[in-house]
Order: sequence, then C-alpha cells, then structure tokens
Amino acid sequence: MSNPSPSKLDRTDLMILRELQIDGRMSNLALSRRVNLSATPCLNRVKRLERDGYITGYGAFVDPAKVGVALLVFVEIILDRTTEDVFDEFKRAIDTIPEIIECHMLSGGFDYLVKARVRDMAAYRDFLGASLVSLPSVRESHTYVVMEEVKSTTAIPIHIT
Repeated sequence: MSNPSPSKLDRTDLMILRELQIDGRMSNLALSRRVNLSATPCLNRVKRLERDGYITGYGAFVDPAKVGVALLVFVEIILDRTTEDVFDEFKRAIDTIPEIIECHMLSGGFDYLVKARVRDMAAYRDFLGASLVSLPSVRESHTYVVMEEVKSTTAIPIHIT
C-alpha cells in the first residue's frame, strides 16, 4: 500500500499527530478523549499512521545540561570538492560521530550545516580537531556558538482547518 498524501489525512488524523507530538506517552484513552473519538477507532488510526510512516517513532526529550552536553554549536562546512562520491563519503563519516545531532546539505555559500552538542568549549576544540576538520574532503569550517536557545522543538507544525 502506498503512503497516502497529506491531503488524505482528515481532521482527526491531524489532531492525533499534533497531540502525540505534545505527549507521545499519552495513553490511548487520553488521546481518544482529546480528539473526540472512542478508544478502538483512535488506536486503529494511530496504528495506521505508524504503518503509513506518518509517525516514525517515539522518544524522550533529555536535558542536555544534565547529561553533560550543554554547549550547542552550529558549524558551516565547506568541502574541497562537490561530487557524489565525496558527498556519500562525508555523509557516512558524519553518521559515525555521536556529538553531531543534525547535519543538513544546503545551497548557498557552504555545503553542510552541522548542529552538535558537546560538554564545553575545550571539548568543542577537541571535537573540531579530532572529528570535524578531519572528515573526508573538508576544506573549511566556520563555527557559531549558541549563547541562548530561544526556541527548540521537534514538533512539526500541523495546521488543522
């Protein structure tokens, strides 16, 4: 079965997705009450949303400072060559570095934007030298240290009409 397009989701499906982004541990009974549906049809919809790939997983939000990775940095990466084999090699290497929590290929003045978390500035210097600049084909990097996280969310905006 192919994945339905977003237009095939009805108002209740969208409400379920929005509610589960707020609290993925919510019981089915609580969820069914919030979306005004009885428990069994609600559970069936959640299972369908999971099966069709709208819900890709569940997780816990962890306080970075409490687990020793309070420093958040963004790093622009410029590669020395931009060929498919270099991109593939870079992506494979990025995937092995646990401090990197996001990496995006962008258009513009640099090739990749990396989001990473480390303990402190000393740990970042070690991370930069041992991991980032030694990645395949990295020519240049520019770092931006986050002074304050004004907004941080994993919730995707879901508009219900």
